[in-house]
Amino acid sequence: MSGRVLSVSLADDHAIFRRGLRELLEESGRVRVVSEFATGRAVLNAAASALGEVLVLDLSLPIVPGTEVLAQMRERHPALRVVVLSMYPEEHFAARMVRAGARTYLSKTRPPEAVVAAVIAVGEGRDELDPSLVRGGAEPPSLPHERLSAREHQVFILLAQGRAVGDIAVELDLSASTVSNHLAKIREKLGARSNAEVIRYAYAAGLTAE
Repeated sequence: MSGRVLSVSLADDHAIFRRGLRELLEESGRVRVVSEFATGRAVLNAAASALGEVLVLDLSLPIVPGTEVLAQMRERHPALRVVVLSMYPEEHFAARMVRAGARTYLSKTRPPEAVVAAVIAVGEGRDELDPSLVRGGAEPPSLPHERLSAREHQVFILLAQGRAVGDIAVELDLSASTVSNHLAKIREKLGARSNAEVIRYAYAAGLTAE
């Protein structure tokens, strides 16, 4: 294993979480955090040198969501290795985010040592992701919910978790009308006539916790 110190940047809107993650990564002796960003716009405005070799990216960023940041990083800085570290379950988002350009996807429920190991592995060019989470990732979507965009999928999962439209809007830093528009597209793609049918679909597909 290489002993080289990796340059890493962090994008998360919670300052306390960024501080804890910075300390955790730097305690390994293998990582130097070069930048921290609280919004998606700040990441997009950053120079390549400020991004480092690895960007640890949350999906729920204000102003510009992490999904859009990921898409633009793939275009602007193809050599940048992105680790998505977010609150959403790996089984629901991992394959989608890897298809979108992330090197790996981790839920914030992972043990701290697993997060550190994954960031280092990605920085060294080794993907750290359970193959079962991305099986079929290169195949075209076959189920209705797999045809949702990344943002629609976020709204879909939050609705399935019992969140109201207003709560989803706050969580994703969107207007209530934008959330409602996403829900209309979700219903159309799932063939559902109401939000209640969307929730029933999620349960039937095993996409919600019991």
